Amino acid sequence: MLSVISYPLFLISVLVSLVLSISLFPVGWFEFRPEWLGLVVFYWTFRAPAQFGVILAWCLGLLLDTLESTPLGVNAMGMALIAFLVLTVHQRLRMYPLPQQCLMVFLLLGINQMLVHFIKQLVGAENTGFSYLWPAVTSALIWPLFSGVLDHINRKLG
Repeated sequence: MLSVISYPLFLISVLVSLVLSISLFPVGWFEFRPEWLGLVVFYWTFRAPAQFGVILAWCLGLLLDTLESTPLGVNAMGMALIAFLVLTVHQRLRMYPLPQQCLMVFLLLGINQMLVHFIKQLVGAENTGFSYLWPAVTSALIWPLFSGVLDHINRKLG
């Protein structure tokens, strides 16, 4: 789809997603906050698989682990898993209409959320039921706007 990527846009999108991942959010709505870094990893792996891969996603996940003070490697493993899964299906994903892309965003980010939740349970976090999947739902709902805005800016800058 996009043959040329804008590296400044890539850096800005990563920085903004990291800030949004740790930014303050109203207490009652905290569990509904989208998985911003997961969306950025999904987007750049989907749009530029040759430039963005598993190792870069893993490094970004380590950075998120540091920012969120979670056990080191939890988010790194999740982001690497997202990148790997997107890389395995990105050719088919390009042909999917937007509603199916939203479903794939939900599935892949949901797998990430399950993995992170499982590891946090192993180290002693409290059980929250299935509410840990809300970020995957909200991320899937904002995917059309998110990808449309980044596509538009990338076309202008790339």
